Amino acid sequence: MPMFAANLTLMFNEVPFLDRFAAAREAGFEAVEFLFPYAHPAPEVAARLADNGLTQALFNAPPGDWDAGERGIAALPDRVSEFRESIDKALEYARALDCRTLHVMAGLVPDPAMRDEMLACYVDNIRFAADRCEGEGVTVSLEPLNSRDVPGYLMLTSAAIAEALERIDRPNAGLQFDFYHVQVMEGDLARRFEAMLDDIVHVQISGVPERHEPNIGEINYPYLFNLMDRLGYTGYVGCEYNPLGDTRDGLSWLFD
Repeated sequence: MPMFAANLTLMFNEVPFLDRFAAAREAGFEAVEFLFPYAHPAPEVAARLADNGLTQALFNAPPGDWDAGERGIAALPDRVSEFRESIDKALEYARALDCRTLHVMAGLVPDPAMRDEMLACYVDNIRFAADRCEGEGVTVSLEPLNSRDVPGYLMLTSAAIAEALERIDRPNAGLQFDFYHVQVMEGDLARRFEAMLDDIVHVQISGVPERHEPNIGEINYPYLFNLMDRLGYTGYVGCEYNPLGDTRDGLSWLFD
């Protein structure tokens, strides 16, 4: 079986964020991920990891004003300075949490006429981020987000990310393959995963279409887990789903 990481932004919401580390460990997880740690001092988050013997698999670079609806700034030409400062902030947390994978979000397209300019900005900024991260041993992950959940997002498909990665041309930049988003936009999951394996640096899962536990919905995850093992995928699989009820009650898909 792959190595699973509990997503503490979505899972174990029965308790406050800093208490979710212990809840994840008690439930049987050895690794965690989450969207953003920045509301808490890095040493405090690091202490929760250490106290519970957990590995930090992934977190996101600052996305701009999340509460106002922003979903990343890497592709926004008028926010380059802010983006580059945000990478330094993310690396401060990556060092403290000993995290080796950083997800960087592209952002929303305000005007279709800006798409080419935004893509060029995205490529330049990800090159910058990868170069800054390389010396820290950190990989930059790029994830497509589906247009149903995130209308207007610049990078909608794994194919678009693959094309961008060719232009970025950095060894420590890769694809974050979220089966949920890829299923909604592209389908053909097993063959697509196998074809893109060399670019994949992180995986996430959830049920489709409701984004609950992976045993709820249209995707055959046991088949895909076996595929990952057969292909030799050795990275983490983040459990980025909204539990249908109590988080622990819904873990039968993994631990029973």
